[in-house]
Amino acid sequence: MNKKVLFFGFYLMISAAFYAQREPVENLPTFDERRLHYGFYLGVNQNDFKLNLRNSTIPNADIRVEPSAGFNVGLITDFRLHKNLSLRFEPGLMTNSKKIYFNHLATAQDSVREVGSTYLHAPLLLKFSTDRYKNIRPYLLGGVSYNFNFSSNEDNQDDNSSGQFRMKSSDFMYEVGLGIDIYLNFFKFSPSIRGVFAITNEIKYDNDPNSQWTSPINFMGTRGVFLTFAFE
Repeated sequence: MNKKVLFFGFYLMISAAFYAQREPVENLPTFDERRLHYGFYLGVNQNDFKLNLRNSTIPNADIRVEPSAGFNVGLITDFRLHKNLSLRFEPGLMTNSKKIYFNHLATAQDSVREVGSTYLHAPLLLKFSTDRYKNIRPYLLGGVSYNFNFSSNEDNQDDNSSGQFRMKSSDFMYEVGLGIDIYLNFFKFSPSIRGVFAITNEIKYDNDPNSQWTSPINFMGTRGVFLTFAFE
């Protein structure tokens, strides 16, 4: 699925860039002279977990994550620092779900956990843009984000022994991406592809230190691909 998202994103950006270059006039010629401007974005994502296991606790531990598609929506504040550099704050909502398979456990009731998440996703990004060519402007971006999980059950006293897989409510990520600004008649359209990677461990460990679900996990953090469509 990640390969399909990447392929579709690259295809979309290349197609849009060819279309924009065919425009006979330069659209929005003074747009990039603004010190501050706003916008919004929509997008889709596919997230899973990066797992780092401890072999010492349960040697036969076999844990697999199955991701599914979700969506993103949010607002954009762009502050121009230089003609080719801007600082962006893009708070929004990110939702997705994942299934975790504990293949070393025998019963179906114990071996599958579904984790649905709705995050407040608040990235602070630096955007490095090339000089504008006709009606397109490629760019790279990177930065860090704070995420608050509204679906977190961190404070729940029940754990996996009662069927509850717990996640922490707050975490930090870094993200990198590339995209193209496309200047249209009345607004700027910016498709981009981004990768997001957790910095902090998101798992809330079970009450039993020898839990067959959480004790084999040394680190579990979100990683994923975003396909984002910005309108500014």
